[in-house]
Amino acid sequence: MLSAIKQEYWLLLAVLAALIALPMEHAVLGHGQGVALIGAVALIAAIVCASLRVAHHAEQLAERVGDPYGTMILTLSAVLVEVVILAIMMSNEASPTLVRDTIYSAVMLDINGILGLAALMGGIKHGEQSYNDDSARSYSVMILTAMGISMVVPEFIPEADWKAYSMFTIGAMLVLYAVFLRMQVGPHSYFFSYAYPEKKSRGGEVHAGSEHKVNVGWSVGVLVFGVVVIGVLAEVMSQALDVGLEGTGAPPVLTAIVVAGISAAPEILTALRAALANRMQSVVNIALGASLSTVILTVPVMEAMALYSDQPFQMAMTPVQTVMVFITLIVCAINLNDGETNAIEGMTHFVLFATFIMLAMLGL
Repeated sequence: MLSAIKQEYWLLLAVLAALIALPMEHAVLGHGQGVALIGAVALIAAIVCASLRVAHHAEQLAERVGDPYGTMILTLSAVLVEVVILAIMMSNEASPTLVRDTIYSAVMLDINGILGLAALMGGIKHGEQSYNDDSARSYSVMILTAMGISMVVPEFIPEADWKAYSMFTIGAMLVLYAVFLRMQVGPHSYFFSYAYPEKKSRGGEVHAGSEHKVNVGWSVGVLVFGVVVIGVLAEVMSQALDVGLEGTGAPPVLTAIVVAGISAAPEILTALRAALANRMQSVVNIALGASLSTVILTVPVMEAMALYSDQPFQMAMTPVQTVMVFITLIVCAINLNDGETNAIEGMTHFVLFATFIMLAMLGL
């Protein structure tokens, strides 16, 4: 037990940061904008440390159960972190567009950032990398449907009808996720897996992969505890970030990018390792699965919060965001239609990610 605790030094560091931040919150906020901004950056680093440990244990559980269940655990853990941070920040009267901008930023980061960089690096190392194209098509059409219902159509809904449409959106997202989950773990689970050739050693023996024991109870416990720590840190971080950025002229979407980046940080490392190991199916499951889970799970939770507080969020995307999402999904559909990725396809997505960052810097 003691050796297992020692391995959680990143999480312990986050716990220490939380113990320091809680009693010093008012002092940090009261010492001016510069101190608040430094404190926010330090807390973001602590949240990333905790989220890395959450992702590590999610990854261990994923290895234990295998695909497609494994990547489902990974993406759900990332979405859980994102929902916790968003819920806490929205309870502190954050921008009404924070939820929309965070979901949009997460989709750009997952599809164009993670998938683009992974396909680029994997393509440079391995050339063409194979995966199951059924998974890409299933993910893409569901992402388009979910984002269209929850983030495009609301632009045309009269303000007086927002509650009725919000309740419809919650129901639609839950039905979509239920069907998707049934498909992912049921009779169509083969859509989301790929049979890689088994590697042979010099002696001719086949190695299916390194087996190691996973303490399921410990991993689940640390995962849950890590999410709680992230919630505590997010409470203080949101206040410090608001004070630190106030009046600086920083683009409004910056906070959303920070939240999306925190939740996606562990996924980036996992996806890049998979791409360099020539396991593109895991990259597709992580990048597209995380995008779908972000939309299809974050939307109903946050919409329910809006109904409970009687304060609607601005969910309709701006024209620029809508265009970027449609370009991304069109490029994704074209690139991922043949069961193989390469460096050129990775570069197209990564250029779209760079465009997203440039637009964010311009405040668009």
